Amino acid sequence: MRLKAKEIEQAVRGKLSSNVSFDTVITHVEFDTRKVSEGTLFVPLKGNRDGHDFISNAFEEGATLTLSDRDLEGDFPYILVEDTQKALQDLAKYYLIQVNPKVAAITGSNGKTTTKDMTAAVLGSFYQTYKTQGNYNNEIGLPYTILNMPKETEALVLEMGMDRKGDIELLSSIGRPNVAAITMIGESHIEYLGSRQGIAEAKMEIVSGLKEKGTLIVPSEEELITPLLANVTQKVLRFGLNDSADVSAKILEEGREKTTFTTPLYPDVIFSIPVLGQYNVGNALIAILIGTELGVPVEKIQKGLANFDLTKNRTEWLETAKGMSLLSDVYNANPTAMTLVLDSFSKIETTGRKLVVLGDMLELGEGSRGMHESVSAHLSPEIIDEVYLYGQEMSYLYEVLKETYATDKCHWFSKEDKKALMDSLGEKVTPTDTVFLKGSNGMGLKEIVDYLLNNH
Repeated sequence: MRLKAKEIEQAVRGKLSSNVSFDTVITHVEFDTRKVSEGTLFVPLKGNRDGHDFISNAFEEGATLTLSDRDLEGDFPYILVEDTQKALQDLAKYYLIQVNPKVAAITGSNGKTTTKDMTAAVLGSFYQTYKTQGNYNNEIGLPYTILNMPKETEALVLEMGMDRKGDIELLSSIGRPNVAAITMIGESHIEYLGSRQGIAEAKMEIVSGLKEKGTLIVPSEEELITPLLANVTQKVLRFGLNDSADVSAKILEEGREKTTFTTPLYPDVIFSIPVLGQYNVGNALIAILIGTELGVPVEKIQKGLANFDLTKNRTEWLETAKGMSLLSDVYNANPTAMTLVLDSFSKIETTGRKLVVLGDMLELGEGSRGMHESVSAHLSPEIIDEVYLYGQEMSYLYEVLKETYATDKCHWFSKEDKKALMDSLGEKVTPTDTVFLKGSNGMGLKEIVDYLLNNH
């Protein structure tokens, strides 16, 4: 980045303090004082603490300029704005126009990050590409992502997350995508949105910023989306494994760390992805479509998918010191996502037993009990040898599974009993076992993953 103070003043509709030269150059933007250095524009945001309280710290670390929603005492150079968060978003819009990359935006109840990683690999095989880092996918993280992309960026992949209605509309208006994709409609945040219908409507807000000649990519199997497409004027493509999809796939091989498939879009090409599960084929179809829409040759698409890097904690295989295999997917969870991975885990071949550790799925609202109970249809004692359930909501699943599992093969622990769970699991597991762990991030299953890695 190389923006002059005068440009920033105009972009954020602010007013430069008298001690700032119009030609002062800003090379990066930060809201965390720990990342501040020379050339930084510091953006004080209001959270648990008011970022304005740290402006002096930012300048001690070398900041060149700050935004502020109030006049500052002392000699701090600043731009006065009405709202620092909105100013951050407005500056991101301005910088995006200056760089002018092709923009792909991805949202959905599950698979956003994996699809983002796949898409970035596909576009990165042909363009200078930048993508959302980690989970920087909200009203602060998305503009921060834009402002951190190198000025040479030709393609930008933006992950868009949400908690409530209106979130995706805001992010789409900032990102202005050429191509937008919805991975799936699940149950995440149903507590705030009331129903899957409400979630579908919220996800469809991604169209609000989609360019007039852009493309919307949606799952063909999702009936809730179909009526919402009536007023979409942009090109719409449907992906899925069924015949109704505009772009479908035929799975050739589904292994522990590799899935291969073909698609009628490129009938002579065999695609390979280095991850488990037919649900990931759907994510790969999105990446293929985005690559195709943005002009990436098929051989580059094929190479990008075969070698993409998956963000950590998203359905990753790990191996303990003694050789036990762990399938860790502990970043988030909803019933649709949990059962999809359970089904794939059930299909893989292992030399020893299969165990699962499932934590509460949070933010499911009044229907939480029934949704947790529904997971029972995907757990069979003939396939999954032992089940460990953790958290209050998982007690409902435990009551159902007691009907099919022997008492020494199905275990439940309250949230306060994490150590007891780890002790029990530690006594039972052997190096030949394969263990799948999944739950909402708030349940802290990463601690159990680390325990197994360090002790078994």
